[in-house]
Amino acid sequence: MGADAASSSPYIRSRGEGEAAVQAAFPGAIIIRPAVMFAPDDSFLTTILRLLRRLPAVPIFGDGRTRLQPTYADDVAAAITQILLQSKKPSPIYELAGPRVYSYEELLRTIARTAGLRPVLMRMPFALWDAVAGVAEILPHAPLTRNQVELMQIDTTASDNLPGFHALGISPRSLEEELEAMLKQSK
Repeated sequence: MGADAASSSPYIRSRGEGEAAVQAAFPGAIIIRPAVMFAPDDSFLTTILRLLRRLPAVPIFGDGRTRLQPTYADDVAAAITQILLQSKKPSPIYELAGPRVYSYEELLRTIARTAGLRPVLMRMPFALWDAVAGVAEILPHAPLTRNQVELMQIDTTASDNLPGFHALGISPRSLEEELEAMLKQSK
């Protein structure tokens, strides 16, 4: 999610232009737009957990109100399989998002609560995040990029007018349930 050929952000715009280029080059191509994905040992949820556990105060993007709808990676894989196996003509675009929309701050608090943590959250303006990301991009394995900061400034939630998990007969799993299972396995 987060592809928009009309965006003022070069990164977000290029994602939208990429979709259009694929559809032009491969008529009938199916575009899959997953929300941010989580899974055991991923770089999203495990990174957030590590920060919540280690930092005395956790910086959050902007005012923490950006909305996102994380989805479980296995559910996305099941949806792709279902799309490939269905006998009817598939939709040209699917948006695959989890069952709950969170603000970024709600997401951090939910993850912390599920893990038994009580973090101090600190709001940081996007301009500061952009500067930090600019410096971080110099590193060999940048922990943060300006593209990620740009994405955190827009809501990445499923559209009401595009098919997703429900159209494929899939009930996406909740972040809380999967996180609880991951935490039990790691103990």
